[in-house]
Amino acid sequence: MRTGIATVPLDYGHCPRWLFERMKRLSRGIMLAIREEFGPEEILKRLSDPVWFQSLGCVIGFDYNSSGLTTTTLGALKVGIFDIQDELGIYVCGGKKESRKTPEEIEAYAISRGFSFAPNLIYASKMAAKVDSSLIQNIQSPFQIYQHNFIFSKSGQWAIIQQGMAPEIQKARRYHWLSSMVKDFVEEPHSGIVSDVKGNPLNLTARESNKNRKISTELVKEGPKTFVKDLDLIQTKRSKNLTLMELRDVEFYWHPVAQEKFDLKRLGKTIFFANEQNPKNFEQLLSLKGIGPKTIRALSLVSELIYGAKPSYEDPARYSFTHGGKDGTPYFPKAEEMDKTIEIMERGIKKAKVSNCEKLSAQERLNKSFLR
Repeated sequence: MRTGIATVPLDYGHCPRWLFERMKRLSRGIMLAIREEFGPEEILKRLSDPVWFQSLGCVIGFDYNSSGLTTTTLGALKVGIFDIQDELGIYVCGGKKESRKTPEEIEAYAISRGFSFAPNLIYASKMAAKVDSSLIQNIQSPFQIYQHNFIFSKSGQWAIIQQGMAPEIQKARRYHWLSSMVKDFVEEPHSGIVSDVKGNPLNLTARESNKNRKISTELVKEGPKTFVKDLDLIQTKRSKNLTLMELRDVEFYWHPVAQEKFDLKRLGKTIFFANEQNPKNFEQLLSLKGIGPKTIRALSLVSELIYGAKPSYEDPARYSFTHGGKDGTPYFPKAEEMDKTIEIMERGIKKAKVSNCEKLSAQERLNKSFLR
């Protein structure tokens, strides 16, 4: 997984209208340059790269160190290319206020353009939102998804950029997806996760969490009553001393939700409903209505404490760079790759319908992003 990291403090406020107008025109020019040189799929690939996207936001003018770069850059892109979407072969759905309307927007494009792949796109959109809200959980300071953009091409390829906020710590976290990199929706599906806050979240997307996911699914399929009984046992015993529990000769592992109080009656209804749907695997389980973060936490807790299936607590947000780093992480910089990126940005700046002064300012921001 290619991941990137940038500081993303959670800020409030609005982008000035004059700045947003210029961002629209610059983003339009850059997208046209990429489309002419490499085709629409390259646009998806670039947007799915967290560091390239961060650079794009800075180059087109939103060079602020804040969560607003994500929402404002995508908002400017969506409006900026709206009248040339068919020419670009790229369609942008969702947003900050429109995140819940994403499926409707996808369906509208499918009807008006005759796309037959809309159901697959809608499924991908919903699953990405579920994965990032339920399978990567910072228990103490949860990141609530509040912005979701779904970008797709005429061929049915797609990219997703969505962002979560944690008001308690004034931070945001950005998640990037690319369809060509998604082999499994629930196991390491991201092309990048951007955050400057790293901790020990419950990370059920990690390959190391495979056993925990499997047992969670089995608990739902084979024994809802047993699951509720096991969770009740955990809640009853832990208030006294967890070490007194009889864990069927299973070694006890620390779990971040060990002290959480679950509503067994409500949770039981959810698990019995899921059982009736007979999910074949963890992905199908997660896709079911009503299966959210709390249910997933409870299943993971029982899977670990009772059955010894330890999930991963490693934060998937890591440091890396679009063009490699001087220490060889993830690989040493390649001059030709950097030159191509700069060239594309420069072509976009030249194509943008803005004043020469604005073009010069954009060029200066580009130079700072790559040459400092």
